[in-house]
Amino acid sequence: MNSNDKHVLRLLFDDYLRVYATRDGYPTEYFSEDFSGFTCEGDFLVKNRENWLVVAHQDFTQVNQPLRIELKELLIQPLAETVAVTTGLLTVHLAVEEQAQLAKAARLVLIFRKESNVWKVSHSSTSIPYDGIKDSEDLAQRNQLLEKQIAEQGQQLAEINNQLQVSNEKLAQTVIENQQTQDALRKSEAHFRMMTENAVDVIWKLDAEYRFTYISPADEKRRGYSAAEVLGHHVFEIFDQDGIASIKRAAQQRHEAEARGMPLTDVTFEARHRCKDGRWIWGEICYNPELDSKGNVIGFYGMSRVITERKQMQDQVRELAFYDPLTKLPNRNLLNDRLSQAMAVSKRKEHYGALMFLDLDNFKPINDSHGHIAGDLLLIEVAQRLKRCVREVDTIARFGGDEFIVVLSELNADEAQSYKQAQVVAEKIRIILAGIYQLTLNYDGKASAYIEHSCTASIGVVLFQGQELSIEELFKRADAAMYQAKESGRNAIRFYNPAEPASVDDSA
Repeated sequence: MNSNDKHVLRLLFDDYLRVYATRDGYPTEYFSEDFSGFTCEGDFLVKNRENWLVVAHQDFTQVNQPLRIELKELLIQPLAETVAVTTGLLTVHLAVEEQAQLAKAARLVLIFRKESNVWKVSHSSTSIPYDGIKDSEDLAQRNQLLEKQIAEQGQQLAEINNQLQVSNEKLAQTVIENQQTQDALRKSEAHFRMMTENAVDVIWKLDAEYRFTYISPADEKRRGYSAAEVLGHHVFEIFDQDGIASIKRAAQQRHEAEARGMPLTDVTFEARHRCKDGRWIWGEICYNPELDSKGNVIGFYGMSRVITERKQMQDQVRELAFYDPLTKLPNRNLLNDRLSQAMAVSKRKEHYGALMFLDLDNFKPINDSHGHIAGDLLLIEVAQRLKRCVREVDTIARFGGDEFIVVLSELNADEAQSYKQAQVVAEKIRIILAGIYQLTLNYDGKASAYIEHSCTASIGVVLFQGQELSIEELFKRADAAMYQAKESGRNAIRFYNPAEPASVDDSA
């Protein structure tokens, strides 16, 4: 197991602890399809990842505050190339009614398995003593009591919403605003505000035209806008273009479901929210349509939860899994996916594509003379120059060391024309990479050296159409063509020619 895998496992373990402590729910895409886990008492095995979320939430339903978990020690032990065990020794601080704090030693074991080059949790086992909590009251009874209270509060909120709906209809139908109706409306609104304005998540309502009619104070704490600055404004104003597209897709799905007689409820999506200070935060939105007595949509109501930290963690994990940390180019994992897509498009459209294998001719001397810092700067500059040579539909990847891959998608349907197109791009790459590299080496934040270095590239090219050849065979042929370019004197381009074998030269 390499250091990158261990770093990814540490991030996933820390995220699991964070979500478990706050009980916000764990993203099921991190769980294996055949996930299993033992409950905290170790006497019940859960074999369904969705059921695990329910069980995990019930473990501490009698604890009112988020758990405070201290990680004392973490051991990451690889069992095989694709299997690893993480064992964490923890101190769990529980805040309960009978005792101010309970500090319990615990052990959390997570078994990770690499599936399609992504680490996923396949098993969880937690051992946490519950004696202090059980002595005060039976856990099952307290869970049942809490569930009953939640159900009663949910029913109460639904009744309040219905009362507001009926009151608004009566006010619209009568000319006289009588005192009894006004008192009932004020009472309903007061009850509603009492239950929503102290909530951590943002609670809101929209009219049928997607304009805000209510938003809870939590929004001002999260985004900085007061309610007065939001009410009456269209919901599109707080989202970016992707968020607006998500709302439109959700609306289209709702219309289609209603047409089939299966109305959607609890629609959920993620989108970025605009803040008053110019920042953007990620939010998870869950909403439902508000219906009148005839079943017509008269508005929407829902809740928004800030998930910026979770999104950042997901992005970091994805960055480590699919991108080279030095050049920020796709790594081999993402390259294989992009190349598969390009081959599939080539087959569907009957167009050719091209795979280029690039190896720098004069890279080793810069490392020998100036150290790896200079070599890293050169690789970064090579990546930037390559980006200027291709289209957005094409892919550039770092294959390893001083080797790079370029995938050209959707060339011509004619092989000869595709050959010319690939040759033009390859020549452009050869020329731009042969230019002098001017590098500034910094140590401790201060400019300490300025060097110039000449470095060319040998380029091997192979055309492909469809999926007749495997990805491994394409790499093999492009690599062979690259070594033909090396043997021809370097700083050259060669298309794959099976009649011209090349020997491997490691001196480059």
